Amino acid sequence: MGQSTYRTLQNQQHEIWISPISIVEALTLAHKGKVILNSDPMEWVANASAGTKEAPFTNEVAISTRQFPFDWDPADRILAATALVFGFTLVTADERLLGLGNIKTLANR
Repeated sequence: MGQSTYRTLQNQQHEIWISPISIVEALTLAHKGKVILNSDPMEWVANASAGTKEAPFTNEVAISTRQFPFDWDPADRILAATALVFGFTLVTADERLLGLGNIKTLANR
C-alpha cells in the first residue's frame, strides 16, 4: 500500500468499510498460493477487518452490478456496485476500476 493511501486510511475522520467479497477474494488468493496469510483464515479475517464496518451485499447492490460490463470479474462488479450504491470511495489498484467515472476511487499505490 502506498504511503498516501495509508495516511488517508489512517485518518480517523474516515470510516473504513470492507465488502465480504474482498475477504472471499483474499482467501481465494491464499488458497491458490498467490498470497500468504500470516495466520489461520479465521484469525486473519478478524485481524484484517478489525476497526472496519461490513458493507452489506444487498439486492440494490446486486441489481446495480448490471451497470458494469458482464465480462468483468463478478467480484469487481460487486465492489464497484457497492461503492456506487453506498457512495463509498473504492480503494483499488485495478486500472479498470480507477477509470470509472460514476464511482469515487482512491488509487492504492
